[in-house]
Amino acid sequence: MSGVSRPAPTLRRALGKWDLTAIGINQVIGSAVFLLPSQVAAQVGSWGPVAFLAIGGASLLVALCFAELGSRFERTGGAYLYARAAFGRFVGFEIGWMQWIARITSQAGIANGVALALGFYWPVVTGGLGRAAVITALTLAIGGINLLGIRPSAVGVNLLTIAKLVPLGLFIVVGLWFIDVDTMAPPGPVSPGQASAAALLLVFAFGGYDVIGVPAGEATSPRRHVPFAFVATIVAVTAVMTLAHVVAMGTLPGLAASSTPLADASAVFMGAGGALLLSVGAVVSMAGNSFGSVLTGSRMLFALAEHGDLPRFLAAVHPRYRTPSNAIACMTAVTLVLALSGSFVVLALASGVARLVIYVGTCAAALQLRRRRFRDAAAPATFVLPAGPVVPLLALVVSLLILAGATRAQLVGGVAGLAAGAALFVLNDWFRRTSRASS
Repeated sequence: MSGVSRPAPTLRRALGKWDLTAIGINQVIGSAVFLLPSQVAAQVGSWGPVAFLAIGGASLLVALCFAELGSRFERTGGAYLYARAAFGRFVGFEIGWMQWIARITSQAGIANGVALALGFYWPVVTGGLGRAAVITALTLAIGGINLLGIRPSAVGVNLLTIAKLVPLGLFIVVGLWFIDVDTMAPPGPVSPGQASAAALLLVFAFGGYDVIGVPAGEATSPRRHVPFAFVATIVAVTAVMTLAHVVAMGTLPGLAASSTPLADASAVFMGAGGALLLSVGAVVSMAGNSFGSVLTGSRMLFALAEHGDLPRFLAAVHPRYRTPSNAIACMTAVTLVLALSGSFVVLALASGVARLVIYVGTCAAALQLRRRRFRDAAAPATFVLPAGPVVPLLALVVSLLILAGATRAQLVGGVAGLAAGAALFVLNDWFRRTSRASS
């Protein structure tokens, strides 16, 4: 019958636990893993492997809080939903807004990074029309694939994750046989300032796993699979990053002075072919990171709009592809403007603190939603952390300590990002009230 209205299209549930794990690994392992060994060695010397393991352990504490909260929710939104249920609309919006800031900045920065990396072989793409063409083509291609459906997006993320892990795995497996123990000097003294600098480097390098819960509305069994993905992601990336650092430290003399440590180290024991493989791996890694940023960033906009905290048109679902088409288009357009103009550099200051704000909010939410009067705000947890409040409290303390170590510029940028979010929240509410009054 022509008079019968069809139900509005909804997101398609098609992500399994390994898809969610690939999303997490893909977002953590970006270009940083190829550059970190020298930066960490410059700060803490031979304590590098210990530093990687320590921050991996600290990240696991935070990820466990995400895992417990993820086992309570089935809808799209991740940390935004957790904070909203625990602390109300405004706090939830600020968490979701800062998470989107981190994604959009990452994607715009990576688009520029890919152009620079390709410029090593084709200098014409490092500036002018060549650079604009690479950035535009990459951004539109990723946006287009994301529009076509969650399965094509998941396949893309899975393939790019495998493609970035293959050269890293080869580097580790082959490199372990060439480690020279004489280059691995005994750990020496490290100042508190050096330790803090290394910790901040590693915290941001380990970041990105917070997005695993964002596409829960497209997962087949989110309350079971999201917790698994959080834990599996941190365990996997800790192992990869630590072992890659050990190989670089044991095969490359003067590690701290190298600007491309993994490529330089691979050249030592695999020759020019190995260096090329790691260089290509870095480009693939950046492209994969950008792909995942669009997938999760667009779902962040969708979740905010779905709950009325952003304009409703961003919550539209494509009738054929069952993807948040308007949110993907918005994400793609904003990324393109930021990447081409270079203005994403300003947002990078806010994104550095954004990650820690998300961690603090999530750890606090894990404690809050356990309280009796908040239990109706979410489903019972299917994944419960042992030892009562110990893990969330430890994770909260770790997150606050790291936040205290942020630079003045990062803190100012973070406050500016939160203030912009607050203004947007108030403006959106004003428009909603005005629209209701006039209708």
